[in-house]
Amino acid sequence: GAVRQLINSPDFLAGARDHDSTALVHPAKLVWELSRVCSELGVEFYEHTHAVEMNNAGTQVQVLTADGQITAKHVALATNVFPSLLKRHRSRIVPVYDYALMTEPLTAQQRAAIGWENMVGLADLNNRFHYARPTIDAEGNFRILYGGYDAVYHFGGKVRSSYDTNQQTFEKLAAHFFGSFPDLSQVKFSHAWGGAIDTCSRFFSFFDLAYGGKVAYCAGFTGLGVGATRFGARVMLDLLSGQKTELTELELVRTKPIPFPPEPAAWVGVNLMTSQLVKADRNRGERSAFLKLMDKIGMGFDS
Repeated sequence: GAVRQLINSPDFLAGARDHDSTALVHPAKLVWELSRVCSELGVEFYEHTHAVEMNNAGTQVQVLTADGQITAKHVALATNVFPSLLKRHRSRIVPVYDYALMTEPLTAQQRAAIGWENMVGLADLNNRFHYARPTIDAEGNFRILYGGYDAVYHFGGKVRSSYDTNQQTFEKLAAHFFGSFPDLSQVKFSHAWGGAIDTCSRFFSFFDLAYGGKVAYCAGFTGLGVGATRFGARVMLDLLSGQKTELTELELVRTKPIPFPPEPAAWVGVNLMTSQLVKADRNRGERSAFLKLMDKIGMGFDS
């Protein structure tokens, strides 16, 4: 009953609300403000600069780009889903595609019907979960962002702009949305998009040092990077300092995820994992022998 008072949906039988350790973040506004502050501090940005190679240059590191080169005492590699300049980590990351919808502005009656008065985010606890976020657009209209569930891996781990659109997933998400919010059955979606996220086998970030401590690396956030990037940056700065700190001694910083196997084993494994997660969701969360084995060896949600 308390959940229905907060967000009126027949799907949610119980819930937990975290007042203290969570917050809603607008990713674009966060980046724009960070960019503004960094620029005022003298940081220079070179967007759309494709780094293709990295070499040792004595006490420095040389990064080659398509248009020139950069030489620096320290390099922080935060290349997300794109192939790492540290080749030893390329097998630790696979790209999976996540998709989201944005509703058209809700009328006052529609918003009242679902009771979503507070600006709180929403996520279910399925293995293949959905996430929903309220947002106020530039005109002051209330909309709902709704995404998740599908995590599409393409054979060979390719990253292509053509994969950013997936009509089948968009239709699936819309059906799930209307199932969760039947009072919004007349609402249409104004935007639909997708993108690749960097997934590693343990489903959370990992770190490394290279080139004699001159290069720090961070990746593998598995879709949870916006909230964790400040933490990741602090870890890389500590690693580059060469000093032992509370952050550098964390187990997740000192250890690495298990690499993904080469194709076709990677494609088979990812799809088998996905099917088993769906099966668990439909069986009240009961994990199969395969999922328990993956957890035990360090691959999977509960690893």
